[in-house]
Amino acid sequence: MTNATTHENARTVRRLFEQGFNQRDFALIDELVDADYVDAAGERGPAAFRQLIERLHGAFPDITYTIDETVAEADAVAVRWRWTGTHRGVFRGIAPTERALTNTGAGIFRVRRGKVAAASIETDRLGFLQSIGVVAPTDALFKPRAAESHAA
Repeated sequence: MTNATTHENARTVRRLFEQGFNQRDFALIDELVDADYVDAAGERGPAAFRQLIERLHGAFPDITYTIDETVAEADAVAVRWRWTGTHRGVFRGIAPTERALTNTGAGIFRVRRGKVAAASIETDRLGFLQSIGVVAPTDALFKPRAAESHAA
């Protein structure tokens, strides 16, 4: 694989975030996501990817991704990002909290023939749940309770 192809693969993934996610450019998703793409739930193709974006925008209408770092080698493009948004819609059964949050994630995208064919994603789910108030902040989990602090 040439350096030019590797550069184009990185550009493809960036466009997916900057235009597909941030601008909700669904036509671009059809252009940049391969028919063989399979999401974590086993759904296939650009429609599966589009559903993810629609769910996120439904729950966080102001969601915006910022790419912090991109590293590309051959057909693999690693991306580290953060996103900001306000929890204004139901997300995975969690009622809106109206809380603004920032969350981070990283993924490795496989690009074949100019399209995203696979992705492996890791996100800060605990931080997300803490940000919307579903889980207590980590420091609260480790503070002794009043009764425990007086025990000898």
